[in-house]
Amino acid sequence: MKLFAPLILSAVLLFGCNNMTTTQAVKPPQADKVPHSMTLHGVTRVDDYYWMRDDERKEDKVIAHLNAENAYAKQEFKAFGDLKQGLFDELVGRLDKDESSVPYFWHRHWYYRYYKQGFEYPVIARKTALESDQEQVLLDVNERAEGKDFYGLGGVSVSPDETKLVFGEDLLSRRIYTLYFKDLTSGELMGDKLEGTDGGVVWSNDNQHLFYIAKDPQTLLGYQVFRHKLGTAQSEDVLVYEEQDDAFYISLGKSLDESVIVLHAESTVTSEVSMLDANQSLAKFEPVLAREEGHEYSVSKLGDSYYILTNWQATNFRLMKVAISQAADKSAWQDVIAHDQNSRIEDVLLLSDYMVVQTRERGISRIRVYPFNEQVEFELAFNDPAYVVGFDINPSQQSDKLRIYYSSPTTPESVYEYALAKPNQRELLKQEQVLGDFNADDYQAERLFIEARDGKEVPVTLVYRKDKFNKDGTNPLYQYGYGSYGYTVEPDFSSSALSLLDRGVVYAIAHVRGSEMLGRGWYDDGRMLNKQNSFNDFVDVTKALTEQGYGAKDKVVAAGGSAGGLLMGGVINQAPERYFAVAAHVPFVDVVTTMLDESIPLTTNEYDEWGNPNEKVYFDYMLSYAPYDNVSAQAYPHLLVTTGLHDSQVQYFEPAKWVAKLRDVKTDSNMLLFDTDMEAGHGGKSGRYRQYEDTAKEYAFFLGLLGLDTAKNTSR
Repeated sequence: MKLFAPLILSAVLLFGCNNMTTTQAVKPPQADKVPHSMTLHGVTRVDDYYWMRDDERKEDKVIAHLNAENAYAKQEFKAFGDLKQGLFDELVGRLDKDESSVPYFWHRHWYYRYYKQGFEYPVIARKTALESDQEQVLLDVNERAEGKDFYGLGGVSVSPDETKLVFGEDLLSRRIYTLYFKDLTSGELMGDKLEGTDGGVVWSNDNQHLFYIAKDPQTLLGYQVFRHKLGTAQSEDVLVYEEQDDAFYISLGKSLDESVIVLHAESTVTSEVSMLDANQSLAKFEPVLAREEGHEYSVSKLGDSYYILTNWQATNFRLMKVAISQAADKSAWQDVIAHDQNSRIEDVLLLSDYMVVQTRERGISRIRVYPFNEQVEFELAFNDPAYVVGFDINPSQQSDKLRIYYSSPTTPESVYEYALAKPNQRELLKQEQVLGDFNADDYQAERLFIEARDGKEVPVTLVYRKDKFNKDGTNPLYQYGYGSYGYTVEPDFSSSALSLLDRGVVYAIAHVRGSEMLGRGWYDDGRMLNKQNSFNDFVDVTKALTEQGYGAKDKVVAAGGSAGGLLMGGVINQAPERYFAVAAHVPFVDVVTTMLDESIPLTTNEYDEWGNPNEKVYFDYMLSYAPYDNVSAQAYPHLLVTTGLHDSQVQYFEPAKWVAKLRDVKTDSNMLLFDTDMEAGHGGKSGRYRQYEDTAKEYAFFLGLLGLDTAKNTSR
């Protein structure tokens, strides 16, 4: 159910193949109703479509039903076929055919990746000097992906002596990876092979040992850390850590000075950081500070000190410093940056002569530089009304330069390098190329605050094409939302969205409660027993934008994926009249049943997000908004619902049951299309170009229904 990398803009639209060859009109599938009663806390719920759950994904009846839905969706979508193809051509036509990353220097090489024209996957390479013609290809992902229906590349890691490469592969879209090893001197694959992992590794400094996380095949949680020695079988790997609490995720990293390996254990509201000396491969992980419920912290290392970003007596976090030898004693921690209730500290980068801190204040990200020498501190300046900024790859703690990435709704993603000794003198290293007739001056972004029904102000990012927009309530409005896990949908640039803007559609992101756009309190006000605020915020934003003339009341379309699909399911139950058409991708809609089943991947890990329905107070509250349980006999918008058969986050049967119930009880004759990609999982199609098939189909669904099915008009 959980999405760490939420589905944004290029939403997952998965029109899978089906096995039906009939040329007759296909009718909307009517699923069998087989009552299944579930009683808890004195409440009996009857689920007529519980039978659709098949953990093995092989049951003939289930597969036949999904194929029938696919056939119906394919038939109904024929009306939008030409539009979809035209949109796809537009989307891929804007891509830089030879896109490449900005090289960064690590140890003795410059590392980078690039795409060969017409190929789906990147080539990862390095050089000893930028001006050199001698390139070493570390991994051509196209060769690895050839012939695969799905290919997901996991982590790619080079050993400290730069002689070996490890990379992860997922061929099923379940986010379980097999690790392969390559000798970079000979260019040959090594015999080592590690299965059932989360896709990443961290090397010890002896170049012979590495650490990786194993995943539970049932819950899909990474819960064990193993040490592997090169040249040995996986069966000989040593278990060095096992997470006993299935409410926690674990991850591995390395300090910027490469002296320690870092193990993070995190639940929604609690964290613990453990360290292992990277020069002592056989040592044990030791916690910096033992976990305390409700205490979240992270650690950065500089010399003999730890800088600790902590919410200890600080809702929006504060930055503290302590000698490594005293880290376990919180009384020895000293404030570096005190808590500010109006500003959330989000990230810290420690260089030898500079401390760089990223904060967010009233939804706007800021980066401030604190020199350790006599230089005066300063803040980086940005001019757009809404933007996203963050640290790019900064691989050396000894550097006096800072790389950041920057984007806004009207500015393609850019990488800047700052010479920190010269405040705000920056060099643009690269900006994403948008081919065709794109001119940033043709578009306008706005940042608004909309008052919700309880008086709270909800941030909204808007972008539109100037010569296509009149603030008179006539433009179509596309509204996107997510609103869970504290994840903030950033106001960045999307070349895909240009296909909407150029047809006069206003694009809006509603930064509803449940994100951290306005700090930690904004997140807390949209989870657990406050979840209804997310739905209210989204609906209230729609109402205000149409009343203020940004969009036509009868031309509002909305989209969200995963937990954003839950948002879509909630708002169409509660305010269906506000929306003309809605796309819900891999939607988490059967909240109560899923959160009561600990065998379903990720369930117990999320009690701090949704609550534990085994407790009556959470059961009752969850039941009040759960989209599946609250489907009723009323008119709904046009609906596009998508999933992947192998989805590891939201199991396919949640949207399948939801659609079946909607078909049975809704009173309208609007379109209801449900499509299952029989090959993919939560993230949809793989590949640089193939993913745009999904985006083109979603946009074609909306634009076709809105009657905007002509070619874009970019005249000024």
